Amino acid sequence: MTPVFTSWSQAAWAALDILLVALLIYQVLVMIRGTRAAPMLAGLAVVAVTFYLARMGELTTLNWVVSRVLPYIVFAAIVVFQSEIRHVLADLGRRLSFLRGSSAESDSYDDIVLAANLFSQHQTGALIVIERDIGLRTHIESGVPLDARLSYDLLATIFRPSAPLHDGAVIVQKDRIAAAACFLPLSMNPLLSTQLGTRHRAAIGITEETDAIAVVVSEETGAISLAIAGQIERELTVDQLRERLGSELRRYMAPVTLPTAIARNGDESDAAMDSPLSEPSPQRGLEPGSDSEPRP
Repeated sequence: MTPVFTSWSQAAWAALDILLVALLIYQVLVMIRGTRAAPMLAGLAVVAVTFYLARMGELTTLNWVVSRVLPYIVFAAIVVFQSEIRHVLADLGRRLSFLRGSSAESDSYDDIVLAANLFSQHQTGALIVIERDIGLRTHIESGVPLDARLSYDLLATIFRPSAPLHDGAVIVQKDRIAAAACFLPLSMNPLLSTQLGTRHRAAIGITEETDAIAVVVSEETGAISLAIAGQIERELTVDQLRERLGSELRRYMAPVTLPTAIARNGDESDAAMDSPLSEPSPQRGLEPGSDSEPRP
């Protein structure tokens, strides 16, 4: 019985070994699919085939060249694929820490949902990045530090078209706005739609390099989008945005009453003045016959 047990044990370990290697190859292919690393991987495959032929054949000179260059190719591959490697390691760390309690679960991001609804109604461009496990200190330092409590009013004020901080991204750390007008890396993914502008490419770019979540509102259409792990979900409703944020942040976000900007006929001017994104109207001139005289 002992030889049979040993053979079955060896077969089980061999099957586990093959399964792990297949899983590793699958994860690598999923990682590079649709990215600039795909053609680079094809180039590395050509180099590997050349090295194999040089080893098996009588190509002495080629074998010598490949043997001298191979150590440097390894370091070059690490530099070229640093973004993809960082993304995979971050995703692995996030999965391992799934069961670990996080203080971010108690933070409320309803103000982001409310602000996105406001920006969508008024077609105001906005980019809000929510930090998770990977720090965004480098990108925070590129903007204007605020360290203010996250609130709907503050977001509406920052992204007011006439505000000096409306260009760039707002970075949120837990329940505080760390900085505004931040610069983000643009995604270089060639498969992205040509309809995506700089704001959407910046949202995808920051989620490619980190595990952050980016909420984008289009200035042209008012459409709400959500970027996660280098992928963007477009044309989301406010309810869908709340559900996606709740699932990604691993917490339940209770529905809130959304403000509606409904203006008809003579109420249009009043509704515009009530909006936090509306510009203050200039003072009207004095009517003829007014008791007050203009100041000199």
